[in-house]
Amino acid sequence: MKPEKAISIALVGLAVVYLAIRVSSGEMATVYVQPLDVGETPAQASDYIAGTAFPSPSRTVGVWVAALFTLFIFSFLYRDNIFYKFAESVVVGVSAAYWMVVAFWTTIIPNLLGKLSPTWVRSWAMPGLSPEREDTWYLYVIPLVLSVLLLWRLAPKGAWIARWPLAFIIGTTAGLKLVGFIHADFLGQIRASIIPVVAMSADSFDFWQTVKNLVLIAGILACLVYFFFSIEHRGVVGKVARSGIWILMITFGAAFGYTVMGRIALLAIRIEFLLDDWLWLIDPTAKRIGLS
Repeated sequence: MKPEKAISIALVGLAVVYLAIRVSSGEMATVYVQPLDVGETPAQASDYIAGTAFPSPSRTVGVWVAALFTLFIFSFLYRDNIFYKFAESVVVGVSAAYWMVVAFWTTIIPNLLGKLSPTWVRSWAMPGLSPEREDTWYLYVIPLVLSVLLLWRLAPKGAWIARWPLAFIIGTTAGLKLVGFIHADFLGQIRASIIPVVAMSADSFDFWQTVKNLVLIAGILACLVYFFFSIEHRGVVGKVARSGIWILMITFGAAFGYTVMGRIALLAIRIEFLLDDWLWLIDPTAKRIGLS
């Protein structure tokens, strides 16, 4: 046996023994709830003290599943393995199934079948739906036909038919997103950059706001010069273009840093979940005060 594999087995064995000892002592991964007239709610420290907090088997199993899947995903830091592949497959499969069910009940039922046959849908799915058809209800036959053609890709022959509705979906989505992008980002940024060079506040000169406006205007012009290729980037134009590169790099670096910070926050949340909700090694919110 390779030393690397032996060390891995030994570490996993020690972890299993440690978890077995902690579980047998009842000092980890147990979720307590406060029973209500209808359902239950997570227990608070006062519920532990009052003795009205009770363990919830279903929520405890959920904590264990979440913890194990978190460890399976973290195992990819060592190398690609069967545990990571299993967790990845489950997450992708569950996510796809979840969004399929959500789309069925929030889009297909009310926005397609509910428009074509509201009385039928009202009888079994949506009691609050109006039984009256819209005047243009027949137009919803078009998305119904496109949906059937899209499913044709699953057929052994004639899969090319699915390209037509797929092309329609991609083209329509691209057009809608383009219009939304132009209004939300492109025109929004242009509107935000139309600012006074000299800022006034309560009829007085605002020095720092003026400096901020000047830096913003100069940065925008420098970036635009960098992308202006009709003039050779030499002399003054070249220097301005190079300053535009610096501004772009600072912007990209700040955006990348913001993204990394968000990912580190997610990592910190998962580590806190493992140490707090699963292992009970920390209790930052003092939610287990009074738990014996």
